[in-house]
Amino acid sequence: MFKFIKGHLESITGIEIYPMISLLIFFIFFVVLFYWVITAKKDYITNVSNIPLDNQNDTEI
Repeated sequence: MFKFIKGHLESITGIEIYPMISLLIFFIFFVVLFYWVITAKKDYITNVSNIPLDNQNDTEI
């Protein structure tokens, strides 16, 4: 099965750029995510982590 797919992909000109673009997008996404985690304020993280425990907005059935 992979031989058929590989044969078709090898016939496409310029196909070798797509794996590099995918890797670049993957790398940039995780670098930005890591930066956001490092620079996030402690108060924001505490407030967001307490959202599931907040019972004030629950409706009774």
